[in-house]
Amino acid sequence: MKNNIGKKITIVPQGISKNVEHNSTEWALDYFIKVLEEQWLRVEIAEKIMEDTDNAITVFIEERYAHENSKEPGQAESFVMESITKDNQQILTVTASDSRGLVYALLELADIVQTSTEPLVDLLAIKNKTEYPTNSIRSIKRLFANEKTDKLWFYNKDFWREYLTELALHRFNRFSLALGMGYDIGHDPDIKDFYFCFAYPFLVSVSGYDVSVEGLSQDEREKNLEMLRFIGQETKRRGMDFQVGLWTHAYEIEDSPNIRYKINGLDQENHALYCRDALKTLLQDCPEIDGVTIRVHYESGIPEPAHLFWEIVLKGVSLCGRSVELDLHPKGIDDDLLKIAEDNGVPFMISPKFWAEHMGLPYHQVAIRETELPVEPTPEAGKMIITTTSRRFTRYGYADFLKEDRNYDMLYRIWPGTQRVLLWGDPEMAAGYGRAGNFGGAKGVEIMEPLSFKSRKTSETESGRDPIVDPELRFGLHDWKKYMYTYRLWGRLLYNPDTEPEVWRRYLKNEFPSAAESCENALKYASRVLPLVTVAHAPSVANNHYWPEIYANIMIVDQEHKPANHCDGREPHTFNVASPLDPALFYRVDEYADDMVQNRKSGKLSPLETANILEQLALSAEKHLHHANSSMDKFTSTFRRWAVDVETQIGLGLFFANKFRAGTAYAFYEKVGDLQLLENALSYYRSAKKAWERIVSATEAVYTSDITFGYVPYMRGHWSDRLSEINEDILKMEAQTNLAREEASGELISRSKEWLNNVPKVQLPNIQHVKPEVFSKGERVPLSIKLSGQSDTYKVTLKYRQVNQAEKYQSVQMHQENDELLAEVPASYTNSPYPLVYFFEIEDENEDKKFYPGFNESLSNQPYFIIRQQN
Repeated sequence: MKNNIGKKITIVPQGISKNVEHNSTEWALDYFIKVLEEQWLRVEIAEKIMEDTDNAITVFIEERYAHENSKEPGQAESFVMESITKDNQQILTVTASDSRGLVYALLELADIVQTSTEPLVDLLAIKNKTEYPTNSIRSIKRLFANEKTDKLWFYNKDFWREYLTELALHRFNRFSLALGMGYDIGHDPDIKDFYFCFAYPFLVSVSGYDVSVEGLSQDEREKNLEMLRFIGQETKRRGMDFQVGLWTHAYEIEDSPNIRYKINGLDQENHALYCRDALKTLLQDCPEIDGVTIRVHYESGIPEPAHLFWEIVLKGVSLCGRSVELDLHPKGIDDDLLKIAEDNGVPFMISPKFWAEHMGLPYHQVAIRETELPVEPTPEAGKMIITTTSRRFTRYGYADFLKEDRNYDMLYRIWPGTQRVLLWGDPEMAAGYGRAGNFGGAKGVEIMEPLSFKSRKTSETESGRDPIVDPELRFGLHDWKKYMYTYRLWGRLLYNPDTEPEVWRRYLKNEFPSAAESCENALKYASRVLPLVTVAHAPSVANNHYWPEIYANIMIVDQEHKPANHCDGREPHTFNVASPLDPALFYRVDEYADDMVQNRKSGKLSPLETANILEQLALSAEKHLHHANSSMDKFTSTFRRWAVDVETQIGLGLFFANKFRAGTAYAFYEKVGDLQLLENALSYYRSAKKAWERIVSATEAVYTSDITFGYVPYMRGHWSDRLSEINEDILKMEAQTNLAREEASGELISRSKEWLNNVPKVQLPNIQHVKPEVFSKGERVPLSIKLSGQSDTYKVTLKYRQVNQAEKYQSVQMHQENDELLAEVPASYTNSPYPLVYFFEIEDENEDKKFYPGFNESLSNQPYFIIRQQN
């Protein structure tokens, strides 16, 4: 730092307009100058490059590409940095294709400076580079879910300035504020906190309607609109688009006699018309809004079918007098509703969930759970007649929306059910999501930020939104600061999955000078645990039912009076019966036991293989955390938060590894009847319990005793609360000796023990496969694969389907021709509007099977191939 004092940096800004509304480049330049001056550097602004022996470096900035031979001829949001020496001066030229690209370049320089101990040295060391985005939308969503806790940040202008700066710094280009998302109307009885749920009358007065909110003054309504405009202005000033989510359109709620902020002045006659005019008024009174997200199924409070209602309401966007993007949450959307959106005359997109309401591994699931597949409508579906029947499969993935000839855009939304509280940070997995963000030609990804839905459904506690109670570790209002590394990885790797590691490592070196590498690796391995658990074990797809981070224990042993814990899939609701979230690539526990006993195992990952991966992740994280602990010169607050959350995820990895093993051993015991298998199951389960006790020990003095994301027991509490149900299941298992059978097959017993202790590992030969770039609709698609060595000892099956999650996979055995195995997708199957997805199942001479391409070591790849149709 001392080396910087008084050193001069000259900045030559060209083409940066002053006094333009929401001028993001001017803001970014001012921010860069502020950061330089905070490092004791002297900044001088010049109109042109001049010879100056007193100058340490000149930064020349221009909003266009400097050279005709630049690598990227003007792609949106891109920039070029070039370092040259001229007349004994070091000159860094920064040129960009547009204002947003220039903002990113200036913020890149600012980030280098503020994370450096020698900023001048690091600026002089910048190498020539060109950067441009992989995904055109990179969005963060923040929810207003509780009046008492969320008004604190909603009205705080300093909060917004700092928070939005962090998002811009990491190249998010859209910020979305969600209102009315905390409740799922039709599922939540006795709603009390209705603030901002039906948002319009909380923000605007609509001419021609006498609509009011009980308990809301005119001053407060005007203050709300003023703050919404302020948030939009600050968002746009930082070069981001401002999106507002309107997730509830019901004005009165059944079975809620204690509701606060009742809406007066509406009835069935004027409801839709008011919503149309209120939406138009909101977009006119808050011109900072660039787009609106609307939930158009029954959970918005509008019973299905509701096509006429939405046809009227959506007109509010087309009538507002300016261009506004319309984003429809696609759950329950059918062709009729798509036609209504198209006829509205406004560009629109739909935003399906990436992995149901959770975060799995960074690929789009190969198959959805069988309980999500469409069924015929029945009168019993009532107000949910579309979403829960014929369009049921639209709830948790891309469904059938990825048609090549679609006239709408797509955006994938990653929901927060998997990990809400603990720090997450795996660069390879974030990069995997960056690559999967444009799957099927989609525009990108929206992340629902950490702590989303905190205190929802009036579950607030004295600790507020921040779940940490240790005063040395607590952020309070600025709880988002704990996740600065998470935001950095998501933003930068959604922008460019091939971003140089230096981008996150400079942050780590600044925070943990003596332990940066160990901290990175510890969190990296720990962060893979819960996404893998989510994909392999999904008792519920709903984020307000299933929370693997603070797992409410699902019993292995079936019993009459099981806890009502987060199950919406197969019955009975036990651990071994719970479906994976991707049942095409992962085995259910009971399914695996059945297949092994019947000698018909497929290439799916078994629960024992999943257990081994989880254990290895936990042990790797543990090794690096131990090294970090021994390397740190001082245990800072940042490191202590980091270490506690890594330790907790280590415990989760070991818990689920041993629970998968316990469940599998118990499933074999149920089928074979040997008491030794029951003892194996109990031994694994007791090891799982020890791992959970380790979590309790790590978290009990750090986190509040009641972390709330809802009012039901399995959506609130602390890790310590879950021990009683683990103990209960172990006691029930100990009592299952009656299932032992004297006549059990000795061969089957020994095979079951062998399966438990020696998980088969299929060693694939070297494989060569070239994916076709495109295919032509209505023409066959030949596919080939080449195996090294004695390929005739392997059987290979091609599995394929249209990129439509309602479709089943087709299978065809490949045949040998010379040194290749061949198969084809028939022309009759490709005569559809969809791309194709496929993978291979390879069987060795021992009849063991494995899928190809499968997962890489970091679980960050797409384990299948996709081919788009030729334009």
